Amino acid sequence: MDFLTQSTHVHITTWVIALILFFVALRKPSTGIHMGLRLFYVLILITGFALFVTFDSLNPMLYGLKMLGGLVAIGLMEMTLVRKKKGKKNGGVFAGALAVLLITIILGFALPGIA
Repeated sequence: MDFLTQSTHVHITTWVIALILFFVALRKPSTGIHMGLRLFYVLILITGFALFVTFDSLNPMLYGLKMLGGLVAIGLMEMTLVRKKKGKKNGGVFAGALAVLLITIILGFALPGIA
């Protein structure tokens, strides 16, 4: 698993693809796209945890907050898609997902360890 921690490129690539799939799934709901997005959620969690274990000694609290923010962002993104599929209002959940996602991305780029 050394390739997961040599650089952050694998992690960044997985969440960029996941964001693209998320917005595609919002525009055109499809079970296949949603399942692909869930696969990328798992890949984000694996690569993110590998980076957390590698870099958390630099600033453990901020890396912990970033990991928590990532988990919350993934949860809110999934809730947004499920609520849309069920026909419920999801404006607040969607706004929360975008806010937490933006904070997490900004925090991720601000932390040391990006190679």
